[in-house]
Amino acid sequence: MDATLASPPVSQAETAPKANIQSLNGLRPFLRPYRVRIILAFVFLVSAALTTLVLPIALRTLIDQGFVSNDPAQRVMALRGHFLALFGVGVALGLFSALRYYSVTWLGERITTDLKQAVYGHVLKQSPEFFEITRTGEVLSRMSADTTLIQTVVGSSLSMGLRNTIMGLGALVMLVVTNPYVMAQVLGVLVLVVIPAIAYGRRVRKLSRASQDRLADSSAIAAEVLNAIPVVQSYTAEHRESERFIEATASAFKTGVRRIRARAVLVAFIISAVTGALLFGLYQGTEAVVAGRISAGHMGQTVVYVILLLSSVAALSEVYGDILRAAGATERLMELLASQSPIQEPAQPRALPRHTGGAEVEFKQLQFHYPSRPHQAALESFNLQIQPGETIALVGPSGAGKSTVFQLLMRFYDPQSGSIVLDGIPVRDLSLNALRERIGIVPQESTIFSTSAIENIRYGRPGATDAEVIAAAKAAHAHDFLERLPEGYQTYLGERGVRLSGGQRQRISIARAILKNAPLLLLDEATSALDTESERAVQAALEEAMKDRTTLVIAHRLSTVVNADRIVVLDGGRIVDTGTHAELMGRNGLYARLASMQFEEAR
Repeated sequence: MDATLASPPVSQAETAPKANIQSLNGLRPFLRPYRVRIILAFVFLVSAALTTLVLPIALRTLIDQGFVSNDPAQRVMALRGHFLALFGVGVALGLFSALRYYSVTWLGERITTDLKQAVYGHVLKQSPEFFEITRTGEVLSRMSADTTLIQTVVGSSLSMGLRNTIMGLGALVMLVVTNPYVMAQVLGVLVLVVIPAIAYGRRVRKLSRASQDRLADSSAIAAEVLNAIPVVQSYTAEHRESERFIEATASAFKTGVRRIRARAVLVAFIISAVTGALLFGLYQGTEAVVAGRISAGHMGQTVVYVILLLSSVAALSEVYGDILRAAGATERLMELLASQSPIQEPAQPRALPRHTGGAEVEFKQLQFHYPSRPHQAALESFNLQIQPGETIALVGPSGAGKSTVFQLLMRFYDPQSGSIVLDGIPVRDLSLNALRERIGIVPQESTIFSTSAIENIRYGRPGATDAEVIAAAKAAHAHDFLERLPEGYQTYLGERGVRLSGGQRQRISIARAILKNAPLLLLDEATSALDTESERAVQAALEEAMKDRTTLVIAHRLSTVVNADRIVVLDGGRIVDTGTHAELMGRNGLYARLASMQFEEAR
C-alpha cells in the first residue's frame, strides 16, 4: 500500500445522478410504520407554530387595551389580565414545543436505526461480486455519516423547517390582512428573491453530494489501512499512508469548503433580500402610525410578525441546506438498498434429501470468469464427479482455479455455463441456506470475531452446548491453548484475533467447521499457518473429522494430500490430470514436478 498507488475505482455514488429533494421520497417505506407518531408530531408542531402566532395578537391587545382606563386600579387589573393571558400563551408554547421536540427526535432516532439495519442486512446478502466494485469503507461511511445526516433532518431540521414554514406563512398572512397595500409591494420583491435562490440552491445540492462522496473516499482508505496495520508497519509505510489519508481528507475539506461557501452565499442573499423587503414595509407602517392611520398596538403587532417572518426565513435558509445534504445522503443509501445480488434465491426451492453420510457432488461442463475479469477464464470445461465419503484434493499452481471451485460450490458466484449438482439437485434450485448448511469450510485466512473464544467456535453452530464446543476444540487440538488463556474459553480474543498466533487462529477455524458437522467439508489450505508439530496434530484431527463425509481439500503442501482418494490437478482453469498420489507420480506430469520440487525443498 503506497501513496503512489492508483486511485480506487470511481464509486457508484460518484457516477450517480445528482440528488434533489425528491430523493427524500426514498425514506417513505421507513416512515410508513410510524404514521400515527408522525401525525401526532405534526399536530404538536402546528400547535406550537400557531401558539407563536397568537403572541403578537396578545401583545397588540396589551398595548391598545391595557392602558385605556383612566382609573389606575382598573388599569393595573387590566394589565394583570393581559400579562396572565400572555403567560398562558407562553406555557402553551412551551408544552407544545416540548411534545414536538420529543416526537420528532424519537422519529429521527427510530428511522435512522431502521435504515441502518436495513442497509446492513441488505449488504450482508450481497455476493462477492458486489464487493469487487464497492469498497467496505464506503459502505461504512454511508451507514454512519449519511444516516447521521438523515437523523439530523428527520429528528430536527425537518420539523424546524415545517414549524418555521407555518410560522412564516402565518406571519405573512397576518401582515397581508392587516397591511394589504404595503405587503403587496413586499411580496413582489420576495418573488424576485426566491427565483435566484432556487437556481443557486442547485449548486449547493451538487456540492453537498460531492462532499459526501469525498468523505466516503477517506473513510474507505482508513478502513483498508486499519485492517492491514501489521503489513503497513512491517513495510514502514505509516508516513506514506498518513500522507495518502491527508490527501483524501484535504480533498474532502476543499469540497466541504466549496459547499459551505456556496451555502453561506445563499443564506446571506436570502436573509439580506428578505430583510430589506420587510424593512421597507415596516418603514411604511411607521409612517402610518405617525400619520394616525394605525394604532401603536397595530404597529407593535406588525413589528413582531415581521420579526417572526424574518426569523422563519433565516431558519428555513439554514434548514434548506441541511435538507439538500440529507437528500444526497438518502440517495446514496437508496443506491445500496437498490443493488441486487446476481445470486438470487429460486422461486420454488427444492428440498435436499436427508443425509446419512457424505454428500454427492457433480460439476458439469463449468465455464466461469469473474465479473471483474470478463476476458480471463477462471474455469474451462470443468467436469468432476465426487462420491459420498470421498476425499478429493485439488492441487496446482497459483491461479489454476482451485479456490474458484469452492466459490462456485458455495454459490458465491454462478457459472456462465454448466451446472453444479449436490445430492442429485442443481444448486441453483436450492435455497442458499439449505445449500450452505450442508457445507463446512476452513478458509485459508482464518476469521476471528471480536468476541470470546467459545463464541468464535460456536459460530459454526449457534445452538451448540458448551460441551459440544469443547469437544470440537479438542478435536481441532485447540483445547490446550484455549485453557491456558487468562479466562479460558471466555477470553476475549480481540479484533481479528490479534491476541492469537496464526496457528491458533487456524485451529479455532477448524474447530468451528468440526462443530458444524456438515456432510461436505471444504478445506482451503487448512493447515497453512501451522508449524510442523501442530500440522501433524491438526491433520490427524481433520482426518478424524473427515470420516463419513465428503471432503474437498485445496493444498499447496502436497505432503498433506498424499492419502486423498483422488488428486485432481488443475492448470489454467482446466483439469489436466487425476489419480492417486502414486499414479500421478508415475506419470511424471505437472503433479510429479510440483511434488518433486516440494519434497526436495523439505529435505
